[in-house]
Amino acid sequence: MILGTACAASPQTKSILVLGDSLSAGFGIGRQQSWPVLLEQRLNADVYPYRVANVSISGETTRGGRSRLPAALKQHQPEIVIIALGANDGLRGLPLDQMRDNLNAIIRLSKQSQVRVLLLGMQLPPNYGSDYTRNFRQLYADLAHQHKVAWEPFLLAGFADQREAFQSDGVHPTAASQALILDTVWHGLQPLLKKQ
Repeated sequence: MILGTACAASPQTKSILVLGDSLSAGFGIGRQQSWPVLLEQRLNADVYPYRVANVSISGETTRGGRSRLPAALKQHQPEIVIIALGANDGLRGLPLDQMRDNLNAIIRLSKQSQVRVLLLGMQLPPNYGSDYTRNFRQLYADLAHQHKVAWEPFLLAGFADQREAFQSDGVHPTAASQALILDTVWHGLQPLLKKQ
């Protein structure tokens, strides 16, 4: 799914690439209600010359994002990459060393392409065990500090404990919650933006 139709392309229009999973792909809601679309609307309203290319796929893992990133960088030539991956790695209980390696590679490739990075962290429910959930959460902080990239600790900050903020599956946020996600993303993203 590629977004970016709200802002007409021009030589001055820059691109923001969103590399994520179902939480960024608008699973279960209308595409136009997803936070990447709301992001582009806010960018346009605030006169930031960016379009949003959302290449998020439901079910995506860090491994899948790593494999798709080179083509996405080539196609969209972004100035900023928003990395919103890892939730599916965690929910599947995949080894954290593999997740760390994949996110490392995604960040390195982005920076080698002279792209600014915003890393969006995730957290897991406690039933995955205290060690795994703690190390999963800490992984994002460690990578952000290691690579000196912008980051937000938790994509679903502020409402993760509110059942009514999620769809019937209890996993995917409702359309009404997308604005809350956008506020979290915007907090980390705004310092990376450049006006006309």
